[in-house]
Amino acid sequence: MMLPRLFVKVFLWFWATVVLTGISVVLAFLLQAQSGQSHERQSLPDTARYFGTATALAFEQGGAASASRYLDELSRDEHVRACLFDKAAHLVAGNDCATFTEVVARVTRGQAPNDATRRDWSTIAIVVKSSGGNSYIYASELLPGPRAPRGQNPNGAALRIGMALLVSGLVCYFLTRYLIAPTLRLRSAAQQIAEGRFDIRADASLESRRDEFGDLVRDFNRMALRIEDLISSQRQLLNDVSHELRSPLARMNVALDLLRRHAGEHPALRRMEIDLQRLNELIGRLLTIARLEASSTLQHPMQVDLSELVSTIAADAEFELQESGCRVDVIQAADLTVLGDPGLLRSAIENVLRNAVRFTGQDTTVEVHLCAGVAIPATEALIVIRDHGPGVPEAELINIFKPFYRLIDPRGLESTGAGLGLAIAERIVRVHKGSIRATNEPTGGLIVEMLFPREPNTQLEN
Repeated sequence: MMLPRLFVKVFLWFWATVVLTGISVVLAFLLQAQSGQSHERQSLPDTARYFGTATALAFEQGGAASASRYLDELSRDEHVRACLFDKAAHLVAGNDCATFTEVVARVTRGQAPNDATRRDWSTIAIVVKSSGGNSYIYASELLPGPRAPRGQNPNGAALRIGMALLVSGLVCYFLTRYLIAPTLRLRSAAQQIAEGRFDIRADASLESRRDEFGDLVRDFNRMALRIEDLISSQRQLLNDVSHELRSPLARMNVALDLLRRHAGEHPALRRMEIDLQRLNELIGRLLTIARLEASSTLQHPMQVDLSELVSTIAADAEFELQESGCRVDVIQAADLTVLGDPGLLRSAIENVLRNAVRFTGQDTTVEVHLCAGVAIPATEALIVIRDHGPGVPEAELINIFKPFYRLIDPRGLESTGAGLGLAIAERIVRVHKGSIRATNEPTGGLIVEMLFPREPNTQLEN
């Protein structure tokens, strides 16, 4: 069975991390060793004076045997070979001390500055004094091997750990970018498709990859192409059917007029006329949806005064509400101007307002609020339409903007519309780079909010 290609890459990255981390630790150790050697070279006189004073004290308290035992402990624990001499360079304690003859003689002849002399960086002879005031010559040589922490760099372990973390962190960062970058770019393409840009595809550079991510991107692009074909076919079918229905509908209207001339007025003819009007309106709305779905941008946008537009729509709606005892109140908080198509904006606002008027209760008020800069950015314009009707079940709020979706009125009456008004409003708002949402008012009624990018009112300023 063939191993997944992504597994092989991760496996190689893992071992690259191990190797690079190991190299960095070894380099840190070598740097520490060189630093420790330099530190030992600088601190050797102080270390020799400390051990020499302790050896002289051991000699005066316990004799040569005690001093020799102390020197043996230094050799075993500190890897330091040392001997103790008196002022005349006679051996007092220690073994194999012939190698120190030269440096000790230099001290006794007064050729050592500061009472200390060195043969090389690891060998030293120094004058020390005991607590009793007697002077001795202490000679020592550093032997290979680990020593106690005295004299070493205490940050050596931290340096090695830091180097390991730095190298492994960098490798993991680049590995994460290698793995996450295509996912983020694929996500960006998916978000654009979700916004209605069905022509978007993932980058060709991702498609050319020879691993599982490349397979995923190729499958994603095939899926996007298939979705684009299906949506295009659906839109084309909707547009073609709507256009094809216009001709027989026009002939039926002509036939209805001819029938009236011969048979006169009849209730059945009146009913047929109403049905033909509804069918004609339905076809017009279908064509509107097809046109909105086919375009993602406005062709000739212009500045639109929302305040004036909403006031005109509200006045028309209130005129139609005279018999029901309801009214429409426009609560204007600011003069709002947006960039868009006046006809489309009027259709969107009118569809939402008429829906509110249809479902609001008897003798109630439909409220229309125009807001800007209050709980929203000053660069956005908000239209809020609230009725006092039965509202919409919470589970259905997301569906009311879908084409042909109709709710059953809780009062027992089915909606007489075709279920296209709010769908058209949603698409118009989206074409204007805005958003629309519906929520239930806790005290009763439905609230529909339409948010548009605000345009500075340059006409008023000029």
